[in-house]
Amino acid sequence: MKFLCLGYFDQEKMDARPESEIHAVMELCQPHLEEFYKSGQVIMDAGLSLESKCMRRENKKVTITDGPFTESKEMIGSVFLIEARDMEDAIRIASLHPTTQVGEGEQFGWRLEIRPIHYFEKKQQQ
Repeated sequence: MKFLCLGYFDQEKMDARPESEIHAVMELCQPHLEEFYKSGQVIMDAGLSLESKCMRRENKKVTITDGPFTESKEMIGSVFLIEARDMEDAIRIASLHPTTQVGEGEQFGWRLEIRPIHYFEKKQQQ
């Protein structure tokens, strides 16, 4: 089963810190990322830019608006896709991620959301 994990942070808290401090905290993430990848269950891991666009179709017209789109201070900063037996296993794997391993991330409001993925695959024709 596949799970999409979303890593959140508090933009205001990050903006309030000097860049050197943020960089130092991010450096602490590397050994934890290596352990996370060693699990063999990480399919994809990516950081997201703050720039975003939203495309919406309404009244037969597509509109494009600037993001971010959250109503809160929290922003999605990373996404990763993992393979796990069930939610309990997904939590175990996600707990290896720096979001939960690097205590210094607390000052930036780091947190993870884990969601099972339900997707459709095109059936092979024989």
